[in-house]
Amino acid sequence: MNSPAPVTIGIVSISDRASQGAYEDKGLPALQDWLTRALKNPITFEPRLIPDEQATISRTLIELADAGCALVLTTGGTGPAVRDVTPEATLAVADKEMPGFGEQMRQISLAFVPTAILSRQVAVIRGQSLIINLPGQPKAIAETLEGLKDASGAQKVHGIFAAVPYCIDLIGGPYLETDDAACKAFRPKSAVRPVKP
Repeated sequence: MNSPAPVTIGIVSISDRASQGAYEDKGLPALQDWLTRALKNPITFEPRLIPDEQATISRTLIELADAGCALVLTTGGTGPAVRDVTPEATLAVADKEMPGFGEQMRQISLAFVPTAILSRQVAVIRGQSLIINLPGQPKAIAETLEGLKDASGAQKVHGIFAAVPYCIDLIGGPYLETDDAACKAFRPKSAVRPVKP
């Protein structure tokens, strides 16, 4: 049995005003907090706070993916406003698109707000890195990653993170171990490896 492998994760908050210091960024702390609770692996975070500039976003995603981040999560810039260009910047660096992630995030968010249909989050693979655009609000970040639970705590709708570890397996990344209390990863039985707690 092996201990959980170390993993490097890029977290990117995309906001003109927060990157200029006009208000406090809440995206990076929300991502770091959730991932620290959800994963048993030792994590090295590569945080970035950048403006809504398409070229800057693409350059940042390339830098993080090519530097060995198995997972890159972005927050912000996925709506229909003129300055919202995160999906375009993400698709521009992709080897493969993974549309199921965006579809599921919108389904989860629609349980809370009808404006979820305005969200344009995408997920892509670049090399051995999975890049996912998340919503901008910390509460929505947690909801889309964890999914929806009923009053008893049973899972009603799976969050997108349940599929992330197996996706990273398939693209040759490190074996991610989740804490079931935060998010139970799903893998086919043949892909499960015994790992020490």
